[in-house]
Amino acid sequence: MSDFDIRRATADDIPAIVAMLADDPLGAGRETPDDPAPYRAAFERLDRDPSQRLVVAVRDGRTVGTLQLTVIPGLSRRGATRSIIEGVRIHADERGRGLGTQLIEWAIEESRREGCELVQLTSDASRTDAHRFYERLGFEASHVGFKLQLT
Repeated sequence: MSDFDIRRATADDIPAIVAMLADDPLGAGRETPDDPAPYRAAFERLDRDPSQRLVVAVRDGRTVGTLQLTVIPGLSRRGATRSIIEGVRIHADERGRGLGTQLIEWAIEESRREGCELVQLTSDASRTDAHRFYERLGFEASHVGFKLQLT
């Protein structure tokens, strides 16, 4: 039993989400919490797209975790629908208490409800602790990811 709720994010959650995104060595170099405009615009796009679920975990009225779940229909794997988990963050003072596990388990169950046959995620190569975490949850490091920075 958990002592937090998982719900769809609202615009009021943006500052807490951005703070969690910025609260690590990688995020500190790429996030700008003092400039909310790009985050609000992105939130509006996400909120309109029925394939996107930006959620927050809330305990005692405080946002303590977040992730984005994207459901993607496809032709490969005999027309399988898959989901992608992105932007997983747990507030620094909540880490190590099982919240991340429960948040990922929620995303897996939500993917099943959506008829997904596969759940995917990526993790920066430098995040070795995160890799161990995902492997403990049954994820396999089966692919090599590539990025092309456009801006």
